[in-house]
Amino acid sequence: MEHTKELQSTRMRSYWHSEKALFAFKLLFAKGKYALFIYLGENNIMNKNGPVVIIEDDADDQELLAEIFKKLNYPNKIMFFFDGLAALDYLNKADTLPFLILSDINMPKISGFELREKLKTDAKLQLKCIPYLFFSTALSQKMVIDAYSMSVQGFFVKESSMAELEKTISIIMEYWERCSAPNNF
Repeated sequence: MEHTKELQSTRMRSYWHSEKALFAFKLLFAKGKYALFIYLGENNIMNKNGPVVIIEDDADDQELLAEIFKKLNYPNKIMFFFDGLAALDYLNKADTLPFLILSDINMPKISGFELREKLKTDAKLQLKCIPYLFFSTALSQKMVIDAYSMSVQGFFVKESSMAELEKTISIIMEYWERCSAPNNF
């Protein structure tokens, strides 16, 4: 089977969104080098315009967070889930690429720790590069150590005052808006 130096297939071309990547592939191919390229898909960068997934089993806390996000006027859609399994179903949709996940720890069906483990061990979900942060009233040194040992990107305590809660949400959102993900390059 004779290989051509140009990529003929429009389907193959759609895999390469970067002209640099396409040029590098053509250059290696033209020089007779063999290379293995793993296509990670277009969903392998942090989607700063994606929805914020909040997994919170307390309806009052959901209402309070919705009010704060509305006041702060971020363009991101806010997606609330009462339990981790419902959130997992949502995250497993191929076209779903949230900006970040704010998860409670103590929830029905599966805990925040169990959900984090499922996301961390699923190769398809790992490629989405979704920051996972705990946002809980539960707090102990063991919980914080366990969270960071699972590569959680943050552990925040839900503040009791509206002003402090708003400030915490603002800091989280601004930090992640400014943050570069490994796959942004």
